Amino acid sequence: METGWWSNYRNVGVHHCTWPGVRCSATGSVIEIDLSGHGLNGSITPQIGVLSKLKCLNLSSNNLRGELPSSLGNLTQLAVLDVSYNEIHSIPLEIEKMENLVSLNLTRNLIADMPSAIGLLTNLTHLIMNSNPLRSIIPPHIWNLKKLMTLHLGNCQLYDSIPPNIGKLKSLVNLRLSNNMLVGPIPSSISNVTNLESLLLQHNQLNGSIPEEIGRLTNLITLYLSSNMLVGPIPSSISNVTNLESLLLQVNQLNGSIPQEIGRLTNLITLSLWSNMLVGPIPSSLGNLSRLESFFLYKNKINGSIPSAITNLKRLTILDLGANNLSGQIPSFLGLLPSLSSLYLDSDLFEGFIPLDIGKLKNLTLLYLSNNKLTGSIPLFLLHLPNLWRLSMASNLLEGRIPHEIESLNSLGYLDLSDNKLSGPIPSQIGNLSNLIYLILANNNLSGRIPLQIGGLSLYQFDLSHNIISGDIPSQLNSQNIDLSHNRLQGVIPSQFGNLTHLSILDLSWNNLTGMIPEFPFSVENLNLSLNSLQGPIPDGLLHFPPDTFIGNKYLCGSIQGFRPCPSSPTVNKERKSKVVKHNLPVVILVPTYLLFISSSALVMFILFRQYRAKALKSDPSPTKNGNLFSIWNFDGKIAFEDIIKATEDFDIKYCIGTGGYGSVYRAVLPSGKVVALKKLHRLEAEQPAYDTGFRNEIKFLTEIRHKNIVKLHGFCLHNRCMFLIYEYMEKGSLFYDLSIDEEAVELDWTKRVNIVKGVAHALSYMHHDCNPPIVHRDISSNNILLNSELEAFIADFGTARLLDPASSNRTVIVGTYGYIAPELAYSLVVTEKCDVYSFGVLALEILMGKHPGELLSTLTSSSSPSSIQNVMLNEILDPRLSPPRSRKMVGDIAFVAVIAFACLRAKPKARPTMKSASQEFLHIKSLISVPLHEISLIELKNHKMLMSCESFK
Repeated sequence: METGWWSNYRNVGVHHCTWPGVRCSATGSVIEIDLSGHGLNGSITPQIGVLSKLKCLNLSSNNLRGELPSSLGNLTQLAVLDVSYNEIHSIPLEIEKMENLVSLNLTRNLIADMPSAIGLLTNLTHLIMNSNPLRSIIPPHIWNLKKLMTLHLGNCQLYDSIPPNIGKLKSLVNLRLSNNMLVGPIPSSISNVTNLESLLLQHNQLNGSIPEEIGRLTNLITLYLSSNMLVGPIPSSISNVTNLESLLLQVNQLNGSIPQEIGRLTNLITLSLWSNMLVGPIPSSLGNLSRLESFFLYKNKINGSIPSAITNLKRLTILDLGANNLSGQIPSFLGLLPSLSSLYLDSDLFEGFIPLDIGKLKNLTLLYLSNNKLTGSIPLFLLHLPNLWRLSMASNLLEGRIPHEIESLNSLGYLDLSDNKLSGPIPSQIGNLSNLIYLILANNNLSGRIPLQIGGLSLYQFDLSHNIISGDIPSQLNSQNIDLSHNRLQGVIPSQFGNLTHLSILDLSWNNLTGMIPEFPFSVENLNLSLNSLQGPIPDGLLHFPPDTFIGNKYLCGSIQGFRPCPSSPTVNKERKSKVVKHNLPVVILVPTYLLFISSSALVMFILFRQYRAKALKSDPSPTKNGNLFSIWNFDGKIAFEDIIKATEDFDIKYCIGTGGYGSVYRAVLPSGKVVALKKLHRLEAEQPAYDTGFRNEIKFLTEIRHKNIVKLHGFCLHNRCMFLIYEYMEKGSLFYDLSIDEEAVELDWTKRVNIVKGVAHALSYMHHDCNPPIVHRDISSNNILLNSELEAFIADFGTARLLDPASSNRTVIVGTYGYIAPELAYSLVVTEKCDVYSFGVLALEILMGKHPGELLSTLTSSSSPSSIQNVMLNEILDPRLSPPRSRKMVGDIAFVAVIAFACLRAKPKARPTMKSASQEFLHIKSLISVPLHEISLIELKNHKMLMSCESFK
């Protein structure tokens, strides 16, 4: 009780054997303590040593720090010790006394030294130390542990070679040394460990060849040697390991041909050989692998044709033969693979027509035929595959029209027909593909107008560039990335583009567009309006773009190099001053039905390690060392890739709780019982540099900062252009969602709303004033505030966050959510903490009003605000879905939040308070008023003298 571990347990009269997490023997002695995930902090009390009968101690997944107490040596009967996922930094020498210890789990701590005393624990069968900064060779005292069955030292920054002594651990069943910096060859003595079932050495720098002796490990089920520097051929002796189910050799420098003997591995489920230098044909013996579900041969030098024996693989769901030298026609017998869901034949030398039997693959979800020499028209039989959601036939010699029957592909989410010889109009029926996210038809001979029906789609990428399309641009177009360049488009740029709050890329160059340039949302990062016939002033909000953005429009004017200054126009100035900034709240995008068909574990696993292939022929990327495919780099829990797959049933749609432009969010319950949220990028988003930067940015900040009101990042999976994040799960979702739904908004009573404002203020104060250098979030909005089951607030989404460098100008492009961005960014492009302060002010008002403050913002900052809000009372702007506050204290708290919000929304950044001063004020809210709400005017709150001291603005 003195330690505080049971501080919430009040009834001290009850016997300790009934306490949660405690189990006793028949005589009343404590024999087991399990306080996993109980939020314990501080150090482990030395008093633990008096529990001399203790056999099992589990303190995993807490916030424990410091060293393990030496008194643990008194626990001589202890068999299981689990302190994984804490911040323990050292192990006492007294651990040698724990002679009965069988299992020791120290995963994900801060241990930099494994004491030699561990080598004296001769009964130890399980030693698990993944994700500790050992930064050493493999500790030699491990070789004394003759009974060891499990040895996990993955992601421990181990270096040097694997010593031959590994052969002494003859009881080993599971060996994991993955994600380290190990070099040199795989020692042949590994063959002495004949009980091995799992050997994981992936993601190191191992060289040399795969030892022929590997064939002696006949009990192996899992062999991962991927992402190393292995050379030479695949040894034929591998065929002796007949229990093998998963063989992963990808991303090495293996050469030679695929041995015919591989056909003896009849238990294989996954065979991954991609990104090597293998040559020769595909062996016909592959047809013996009747259990095979996934075969990856991408990016080798395989030649010849596809053997007919492959038709024996009735369980095959993924076949990837892309980026090789396979030639001839695509064989029709591929239509005899009933389970096939993903077929990759891209970037080979196939020619001729697409065979009719491909239309028999009714389970097909992904079909890649791009970068070949295929001819003929788009076959109609492909347009009747009910589950197809990704179709790429780019860079071939296809001709004719796009058939209107394409509307039959009602699951289609990705369509790429670019770089062909297609002609005729774009069929309006494409607008019926309600799940379509990517529409890429560039570099063809398409003509006619852009169908109005396409405006009904919510696209991520829309590319019609390099065609001969004419007519106006439909005003309803809705996409994040639009490329209509190199066409014959006429008319004006639709002003509705200014309402596309997620617009990131817009290229309208090389057309015949006329009229003035409309205002664009702040989110536009890449803009090209060059070589048109545009006229009039370049809008102020676009002046940060380079001159090339507008070149070739001789009637444009503005303060950009190479353009004449605009003549002063009272009319134009008047119009600009009178404009009210409109706010477009984020759109909740429903989950597209095509995701219902992604349920194969092999498919999800494959998508994780094959994201970069779309640009392989141009950039020839290769996976980075950090490209951990099958175990997730994590720092807050043992989270294996396999656990994620199992918990989400291969990212089944029923676990998806939201989707948007970046990808999808899933809810997962891990084997430990921990509930997490997974933010998984779609494949094409993962290839975008902006998403890659944002992903790494989020990792950088969330691994370096910790605050109770900042969302917790448990880990991430990073592979070259493939990525997902693992967060603390927030049961109530975003604040935006809760305020948008009446039932949820009512649950957010006034007390909870005030507490949400407080929590965000404290977190921003921590970022601005307790971090060095300060961190600016740059996208504080209701969509980036998450709520847990207790409706407590957490700041999320640090993809655009930035460190403030005192030695830099801190100039930036404008990022953030439209309607929350500080007005000074539009002209100064200099980011400061006061940008977050302004966004916080908008958020605070939104929480009080139940909706975005909209035009109230411009009213508050305009010079005429005293007259326009003179008679507006506080009760008139509060969320009408809640009953008016009854207590005097709550009335005072609401008025206090309004005062803070108005102070944060001051037009001049220097006039706004710091988040530190605002946070401190929230710690001891003063009663501001003693009158009812309907007697408090906004002008009184706006002019309140609170937060006016000089200290508040520093």
